[in-house]
Amino acid sequence: MVVLSAPHQAYAQAQAQSSDAPAIPGSDSSADHSKFKILQREFTSGPEVTEACVSCHTEADDQVMHSIHFNWEFENTTTGQLLGKRHVINAFCGNVVGNEPRCTSCHAGYGWDDMAQSPQQESVTPDCLVCHDRSGQYTKTSTGAGLPPLAPVKPGTKTITGAEAWPVDLAKAAQSVGPPGRENCGQCHFYGGGGDNVKHGDLSSVLFDPSRDVDVHMSSEGGNMVCSDCHVSKQHKWPGSRYDVMATDTQGPGMPHERRDVATCQSCHGTAPHPASLKGVKLNDHTDKLACQTCHIPEFARGGVATKMEWDWSTAGKLGDDGKPLALENYTQGDGKPRHTYLSIKGDFVWEENVQPLYAWFNGQVEYTTGDQTIDPSQIVEVNKISGSPEDGDSRIWPFKRLEGRQAYDSKLNHLAYSHVWGPDTDTALWSNYDWGKAIAAGMKAAGVEYSGEYGFVDTHMYWPITHMVAPAKDAVDCAECHAPDGRMAKIDGVYMPGRTPFSTAGILGIALVVATALALLIHALGRLFTRKNGDAS
Repeated sequence: MVVLSAPHQAYAQAQAQSSDAPAIPGSDSSADHSKFKILQREFTSGPEVTEACVSCHTEADDQVMHSIHFNWEFENTTTGQLLGKRHVINAFCGNVVGNEPRCTSCHAGYGWDDMAQSPQQESVTPDCLVCHDRSGQYTKTSTGAGLPPLAPVKPGTKTITGAEAWPVDLAKAAQSVGPPGRENCGQCHFYGGGGDNVKHGDLSSVLFDPSRDVDVHMSSEGGNMVCSDCHVSKQHKWPGSRYDVMATDTQGPGMPHERRDVATCQSCHGTAPHPASLKGVKLNDHTDKLACQTCHIPEFARGGVATKMEWDWSTAGKLGDDGKPLALENYTQGDGKPRHTYLSIKGDFVWEENVQPLYAWFNGQVEYTTGDQTIDPSQIVEVNKISGSPEDGDSRIWPFKRLEGRQAYDSKLNHLAYSHVWGPDTDTALWSNYDWGKAIAAGMKAAGVEYSGEYGFVDTHMYWPITHMVAPAKDAVDCAECHAPDGRMAKIDGVYMPGRTPFSTAGILGIALVVATALALLIHALGRLFTRKNGDAS
């Protein structure tokens, strides 16, 4: 059973079925594109629409082609690593290289079906509609290297969100363009890793139209914000990156307007966001140690859509009694939809909802274990090691999702392995025989790296900073949830929290101080009482 995004798909399919459905212009747009003659024509391909767009927006294609959404590449100048989807190995689907065009179905362009080639090759064109369509009926196919489904749509074709594909009306999409909405960003970002909320944990289809208790910013009952309200584009580049997070913002909002150069809580709410009350002053005193998200996102995967917390690739390949691939659905999430707990082509999964985050010191820097690094297979391999320390002054305690994985590695060279797990030629290898050696050899070849011919499986951890699904203030983490011996901060070092370790040296001294203060007050009160009585008697 395919898990669909009900809020988005119901609307999109209604739009697709109505030939006279009105376009939805962006609220901030100063132009009605339905009146542009160049768009009042029949389009037979996505690149034709892009050609029409750049006839007016002359620099847009070049800007997009130099953005991370198109290059899928990020150079971390601090660590010196070249990151991005083109280069890293992850604990979810493993790697993009060798698995095109399944993975590039979410690329912000058309036709990138070979990761070995630059996306800036002449045959790959930026896709304007994926971000700017406001008709609600534009989408991409799940295995088309970024191409949209056009009439006639082959039966069984799926969209990138897993829905049955419909024929996209390119002219309607082109005439509707405006600023991106939640549905534009969400089609890809909510479905990363192979399904709804699989990867991030705090980005799911719930955010197409969330209730206020799930996300105060995006809810129509709250701020009714869209992604680009925080991730503000400048020349098609957006602030906010999981490869280089701004974990500490001590500047706060610029005056007289909010800062739009970063996507931090402080850029809007400031560095002392709580009211000038006794409690508010004390809460503001926490901002030198805690990220805002630590208190204001008490759990992730809220709203009825689960997230994948464990993925074991080593169990892939099991077949049913009939000799056919297995697809088991033994988990039903909060919205009533089942999720796969085992797939012959992917292995075992564990799903969870309303998950309390893992907490760790974080300075924004992440170092990836790339395919050329030597690992210790006797230890858990951190695919993306987060950096931070209570002593550096730049770190804050952040909330994370941690995926516990088991994935392939070259057991002779001790390198994480690239693997070829999607494509027409993998059906036999990965369903009937499940030849991991063949899958890894093909993946290593596609990545252009050495493979010894020997493989095994290693336990891995992968971390995702939690920064969406901000709860209402009344649902923020209560003080007692951290200031307790077995509280949320029980495993955090480098900070003293009253109540967490009451019988430690510091705790005992604190208790003694409180008792001494209480005794002093009592003695003082008794002294005043006796003095007053003696005075009255005289």
